[in-house]
Amino acid sequence: MKDQQMMYIKKRATHRRLWAILLVLGMISVLGAVPALAQEEPPLSPTTATHALLPDASQAAPDSLEATDAPTHADTQLPPGWLALPFALLLLMIATGPLLYEHFWHRHYPTIAVLLAAGVVAYYIGAMHNYDKPIEAVMEYIQFIALIAALYMASGGILIAINRVSTPATNVVLLLIGATLANLIGTTGASMLLIRPYIRLNRTRIQVYHVVFFIFMVSNVGGALTPIGDPPLFLGFLSGVPFFWTLQHNFVPWLLAISLLGAVFYLFDTHNAGTADDSTGVDQDKPAIQIVGQRNFLWLALIIGAVFIDPNIFDWVPALHLGHHKFSFVRELLLLGIAWASYHYADAEALEKNAFNTEPLREVVLLFIGIFGTMLPALELISAFAGSETGQALITHHTLYWGAGIFSSILDNAPTYLNFAAASMAAQGAHIAHVADVQAFAAGTIYPHSVIQLKAISVASVFFGAMTYIGNGPNFMVKAIAEDLGVQMPSFFGYMVRFSIPVLLPILALVWLLFFATV
Repeated sequence: MKDQQMMYIKKRATHRRLWAILLVLGMISVLGAVPALAQEEPPLSPTTATHALLPDASQAAPDSLEATDAPTHADTQLPPGWLALPFALLLLMIATGPLLYEHFWHRHYPTIAVLLAAGVVAYYIGAMHNYDKPIEAVMEYIQFIALIAALYMASGGILIAINRVSTPATNVVLLLIGATLANLIGTTGASMLLIRPYIRLNRTRIQVYHVVFFIFMVSNVGGALTPIGDPPLFLGFLSGVPFFWTLQHNFVPWLLAISLLGAVFYLFDTHNAGTADDSTGVDQDKPAIQIVGQRNFLWLALIIGAVFIDPNIFDWVPALHLGHHKFSFVRELLLLGIAWASYHYADAEALEKNAFNTEPLREVVLLFIGIFGTMLPALELISAFAGSETGQALITHHTLYWGAGIFSSILDNAPTYLNFAAASMAAQGAHIAHVADVQAFAAGTIYPHSVIQLKAISVASVFFGAMTYIGNGPNFMVKAIAEDLGVQMPSFFGYMVRFSIPVLLPILALVWLLFFATV
């Protein structure tokens, strides 16, 4: 009776947190939508409309291009360089806070993140009179968080119990399954679905490297084969890159990177395999895999389907028009509704045995307010340089690979992909906002070296997202879930120094040597 009361109290507390998170997102939606509606313009034709997450591509087109409206003062005025300092400060505090001033950081990080973002946004509005960029950032944030929240809540109601001994071979197979699955339900979906059973499988000998290689293989590199796999590729698809282009051009680099990561992980895990006896947790009378909460797979399917309810794919989808951008809101409302319903109707046993709570989601929701708000000037400055004569003169598939890769490591990889794709196209007189130009660029029939350039951007944006916790959306969520389950994850710099630089970076350099350096 007492256990039932405790479960009821915990579920009520989770309900209150979930409602608080959804309420915050709803308020942000209203604040972002009101000014967007006030500035709403007539819908653009499908050939000139850009996708929902293209904040800077229009700046990368040369003046000789036809067909676009004249830029406004807000479009052409760049932020001062010092305005990127709040972003650098936030990254520094994310890196050092849990290590050097843990109590202060965990107590005050929501306030710090929101205040830094508010300061940058206030400068844009008050000093630059630029309302468009903050509104775009709000819309992009809502799109990001709505998907993360829906996948987190739906996967939390699925209990996958693996009744096997944790061996290096079993772990490698599970990571390879996750890497493949990432192309069907996205890196975020695969990460949210598998991270808990993966940690439970290794519960008696869990080490930091288990989670780090999960981030490498499932949360990032695995999703390089389809537009569903990772946000940068999905945005390329929305822009006009054919759906199977990534499978055709990224498969061999993907296979090499996944194979090498799996082999290195096997070496790590073989060394650790004898540190604990996993056989005590195996029940010979139970099947190898048990799944509780199967109905939540239906919610996951609805989430994947909802991703395609986009005004840039279907003209009938209602949208908010802001300049050359069409922002979805129907999809986000559906995703937030699914997030609530998938938790409300979830199997109680699955939630309990998953030790499910909303703290990891709360951390991501709050920290990414700061990240999305403060990275605005950094993205604009990078985009302006990439679109300048100096930047365009430097554009080769080599610089695109390393440039897109480095910035995908420290910025969100989705806008990085778009900025570098826009710059590489603009250097040859093409425009990323024109579907026909994007299709021709992907086909390689008109623009010299366009296929290898787009391949460099695509591979680097996905692969390098694993270099830091903030390179790709699932990374921070996986870290938060692992910590919530008792794994002591390394700091921001610790992750890089111990794992991504010595292990991942040489593999990324080998990918460049084999597939780009000799072309």
